[in-house]
Amino acid sequence: MKLLFLIFYFLYVILRSKKSFQMLQQNFYNNSNRYVKWIFKNSKRSFLTVDWLFLIIIAIGFFGFDIGLLMAIFYFVMFIYYYDYLKFEQVKIKLKFTKRVMRMCVTLFIFYVILTVLNIRGNYIYFLFGVLASLNSFIIYLVNIINRPVEKCVYWHFYNMTCKKLRDMPRLSVIGVTGSYGKTSSKNILADILNVKYDTMPTPLNYNTPYGLMLSINNKLDKFVEFFIAEMGACEVGQIKELCDFVHPKYGILTRIGVAHLESFKTEENIIKTKFELIESLPSDGIGVLNHDDPKQVGYKLKNNCRIVWIGIDSDCDYRAYDIDYSYKGMRFKVKIKGSVYEFSSCLIGRANIYNILAGIALACELGMSVSDIQRGVKSIRPIEHRLEMKKIGSRTIIDDAYNSNPIGSSMALEALSLMPGFKVVVTPGMIELKDKEYQYNYEFGREMSKVCDKIILVGRKHTKAISDALRDEGYDETNLYIIDDVKEAFNIVNRDCPLDSYVLLENDLPDIFNE
Repeated sequence: MKLLFLIFYFLYVILRSKKSFQMLQQNFYNNSNRYVKWIFKNSKRSFLTVDWLFLIIIAIGFFGFDIGLLMAIFYFVMFIYYYDYLKFEQVKIKLKFTKRVMRMCVTLFIFYVILTVLNIRGNYIYFLFGVLASLNSFIIYLVNIINRPVEKCVYWHFYNMTCKKLRDMPRLSVIGVTGSYGKTSSKNILADILNVKYDTMPTPLNYNTPYGLMLSINNKLDKFVEFFIAEMGACEVGQIKELCDFVHPKYGILTRIGVAHLESFKTEENIIKTKFELIESLPSDGIGVLNHDDPKQVGYKLKNNCRIVWIGIDSDCDYRAYDIDYSYKGMRFKVKIKGSVYEFSSCLIGRANIYNILAGIALACELGMSVSDIQRGVKSIRPIEHRLEMKKIGSRTIIDDAYNSNPIGSSMALEALSLMPGFKVVVTPGMIELKDKEYQYNYEFGREMSKVCDKIILVGRKHTKAISDALRDEGYDETNLYIIDDVKEAFNIVNRDCPLDSYVLLENDLPDIFNE
C-alpha cells in the first residue's frame, strides 16, 4: 500500500508544484519578497487548503485502519480534484519551463528522493509527506533558496558573456528607455522610426530585466546593429542603475513617472529617483529626452551634465506637438523642428502615443535623421500589442489596452475611448500595486468611466469595489453595470447586450497571482 500511496501522492505533488512554480515565476522568483507576500495574502489558495484533511486520516489510523490504503485513496481523490480544477482554471500566463525552472525541478526531485530513501517507518512517513504537500508553496520557496548559489553562478556566466559581446561592438550605441509606463510602446515606436535610416534592434516584448537584456544581447544582437534600444524596468531603487552599469546607454528616454509598483517602491520619491537613474547614468556627451508635461520630471534636480531635450503637448519646449487631430482612425499633428513646422500622421490612437512618438521624433532628430525620413518612420509605426491596439472582431472594435494600467494611463485610455463614434464599453479589473492609494485611484477611475462609458463590465468584486462605489456615487445607471468573476463572461455580455457598432476598451489584465 505504501507504493500505491507514493504513486498517487507524487502525481498530486507534481500538479501542486507546477502551480507553485507558476506563482513563483510570476512573482519574479521572490524578488523583493513578492512570492512570500503572495503566499500570505492568498493563504486560502496557498497553504490553508483541503490538503490538511489528511490529518483526519492519520487520526483514523490510530483505530487500526490501514492508513496506507486510506492515504492512497485520499491523494488519488486529491489528484483528480486538483487536475479538474486546473483544467478549468483561467490561466493568463502559463508556467514557462525555463532552464531555471528545470534546475529547481531537479532540486525538488532530489529532495523527495532523499526523503523516500530514508524509508521513515510507521505512520510518520504519511504524516511528514502530508505536511509537505500541504505546505507545497513553502517547499518551492525553500527550493528557490537552495538554488540561489547556482543561479548566481549562471547569472555571472551570462553577464560576463554579454559584457564581452558589447565590448566587441565599438560601433554600437545603446539607448535606454524607462518610465512608469509607456516603455514598450516608446521603445517600439523609436525602433520603427530609426529603422528608416539605421540598423536598429529593440529588446523583444517586455524584456526589461538583467536576464531579459542578457537574452536579447546574447541571442539576437548581431554585429551590423547600430542602435540597441534597451527597455529598462524596475520595482526597487537601484535597479535601473544596475541595468545602466551593465549596458552603458549613451542616450535615454524617460516616458512618464507615475505610481506603478508603489507597493514595492514604498514612496513616490523612490519611484522618481529610480527612473532618473537612467538619465543620471548617461555620459557627458549623451542625450536625455524628458517630458515637459510631467511635473515630476520638471521639478527634479538632475545630477548630470548631459544634454537634455524636452518634449510636450501642453507646455512650450524643444519638441512640442500641437494642432492635434484625433480620430478613431489615427492621429495627425504638427511639430516645430528647428524653426520650421512639419506635419506627422500615425495609425496609433491616444494622447499617450503622441508623447511616445514625440520622444522618437526628438531623439531621431538629435541623431541626425532628416525630417522626411522621420515622417516616413512615424507613418510606418505598427500598433503595439495590448497597448491601445485596435482590433476588429466582427463589426465590433476592441481597443486592447490590457497589458498594464496606472492612473494616468487609464485616464488616457478612456480619453481615447471617448473619441470613438459608436457605443462605448469598458472591461476592467481595476488597478493594483498602488499601496494605500489603490482605493483612491480606482475611485477616480470609476468617476471618469461614468462620464464616458455606455456600459461598464468589472472583473472581480474585490478589486473593483472602489470603482463600483464611485459609479454608485455618480448615479451611474446600474442596469449598464456588470460585475463578473471571469473575464471570458465579458465577451458574452458584449455579444448579448451591446450593439454592433460598439467600441470595447480592455483596460488592464491582472496576472494570475491576483485572480480572485
